[in-house]
Amino acid sequence: MTVKMASKYLGVGLAVAGVSTFGIALHMRRKRRSELHSFATMARQYVEFFILYLFGARVRKNLETDSIDFGKVQEKTLLGILKNNACTEYGLQYKFDSIQNKEQYVALHPLARYGHYKDYIDKILEGEKNILTAKNPQQIGVTSGTSGKSSLLPTTADVSRMFATRGVFVAMHTMFDAYPGSYQLQKSLKFFYSPKWRYTESGLAIGPTSSTPSNSQRILHLYTTPQAAFDILTEPEALYVYLLFALKDRNLGILEANFAQLVHTGLAALEWQWKSLVDDIEHGRISNDLGIDIDVRRKLESLLEPDKKRADELRNEFEKGFKGIVRRIWPYINLVLTCTTGSSELYADKLKAKYLGDVPIYSPFYAATEGLLGINLWPKEDRAVYMLVPRAMFYEFIPVEESSEEQPTTVFAENTEVGKLYELVVTNLSGLYRYRIGDVVKVTRFHNNCPVMEYHYRQGQILNVRAEKTSERVFYDALTSVLSDYEQRFQLVDYTCTESIMFDGEDKLFGGDVMGAAPFYVVFLELNGGKLGEEEKKELQAKLDDALCKISFVYDSFRRKGSISHLQLFIVKEGSFTELRRHLLRVNPAATNQIKIPRVIKTKETLNVILKQI
Repeated sequence: MTVKMASKYLGVGLAVAGVSTFGIALHMRRKRRSELHSFATMARQYVEFFILYLFGARVRKNLETDSIDFGKVQEKTLLGILKNNACTEYGLQYKFDSIQNKEQYVALHPLARYGHYKDYIDKILEGEKNILTAKNPQQIGVTSGTSGKSSLLPTTADVSRMFATRGVFVAMHTMFDAYPGSYQLQKSLKFFYSPKWRYTESGLAIGPTSSTPSNSQRILHLYTTPQAAFDILTEPEALYVYLLFALKDRNLGILEANFAQLVHTGLAALEWQWKSLVDDIEHGRISNDLGIDIDVRRKLESLLEPDKKRADELRNEFEKGFKGIVRRIWPYINLVLTCTTGSSELYADKLKAKYLGDVPIYSPFYAATEGLLGINLWPKEDRAVYMLVPRAMFYEFIPVEESSEEQPTTVFAENTEVGKLYELVVTNLSGLYRYRIGDVVKVTRFHNNCPVMEYHYRQGQILNVRAEKTSERVFYDALTSVLSDYEQRFQLVDYTCTESIMFDGEDKLFGGDVMGAAPFYVVFLELNGGKLGEEEKKELQAKLDDALCKISFVYDSFRRKGSISHLQLFIVKEGSFTELRRHLLRVNPAATNQIKIPRVIKTKETLNVILKQI
């Protein structure tokens, strides 16, 4: 987890602790600690965790106060943003200095998408100052591009500071309270990778705003991976080394990644490569089959010693199979720390079903390149929900049934209704004003006077051949309800969809003229555990269509009228989604840590990749 601000307070923390060096050493000895710690890194973690808990409690208390005065805090946050940026090129154009309240702001400034900001951002890329914000951007953030082309968004230091103080501090305090075992001196295995940074002519870094090894230098000692391994830029080799050192630490405390799919990919790689990994642990080496720079290999192997005892222990567990393997090889693990919402939900479900056993998952943040949006204060609830962070942004909500309009009327956060779906609009700290970020959320309840949200889907990730707007959430619920009947036969590896309009005219896949038929959904599944015959595939196809009709009244209505034809299902070969992910990494400027499998394919190029896998 990104806790880089914690290390800045080392000296302060020791003073606040008010205990002797002997007392600290005695307390440290009572805690479970990583076998990869030196005394220095262990002491550093001790102080950092103490600070995180102490300051986290204080920030949590402030957050509770803000949630009571939510409406007032929101307006104060908005007016502060406008005042700070009133003299920028953008602020002068939209008369920020004349705006006295949120109602005036909504009346004077239109709702905006990325295209509205493109010319301003181009100026920032060219090095111009005082364009969208008075403060200079510290970085150009790259969005994941899951719903289409990646966007470049300026990010000021305020955004990362807000994420650390209102996000990380609170989440760590929440985690320590919910899972007391995590307040130890154990290391974490974090699956994150060094991006290939680009730079503007003025020297601004272009890359992900989420945590990476390069922007987490101060806290790398919290992870089992040696620093030299983060110089490996190819994911398969880096992942192997991450797993190797984590396996050496029987006292591992947390598995962590930005998204659940990265954790799943890591554990799937462990299942595939365990024999080589165990051999390397036994002999104190790194496999020669890995293409690792000689100097990096030398640094890593200097940290390895033959460990036959651990190798035998691991081999014995792996040979029993991988059901619940995480708890069996890391008996003192506390939790998995990762995002489980949206496109990550499939992978979170697969982790629970196979690898994790009773190990819980905590999804702490709702965040984006635009900044911190929500914090999960209830780690043990079945579905992750997030309270809006009152000072992180100014929030507006568009009722989802009106989101197709160019300038719909918005609802202020305190006036939203429980149970309703909304498109989220934000005014953030880094120069985006009334920005439609494309997320659809559901208000599940209020905490004091602050909305608590459940993330549902990205607007670009909907199936919409007749304006029926079948969301990722609806489709996934239908798919999993059907596949539950087949769980003894096979398991879902991954899936994606597209619309028949993506196919031109005569297409052999469907045995007819696509353009002459009513539009329909096209679904691609990768399964493991057994092959499907043609009749079984047709049965699965029919059940999935029926399940969609049961879950979605609108889809059912169009199906009954014949306005939407029966969906078409294709089973792709093993490894298809690995190949699709490689393609996305090649064509997308987003980093490895950001890439997500699209649930609805929108480009011919991406569609052709999956069609080759049938």
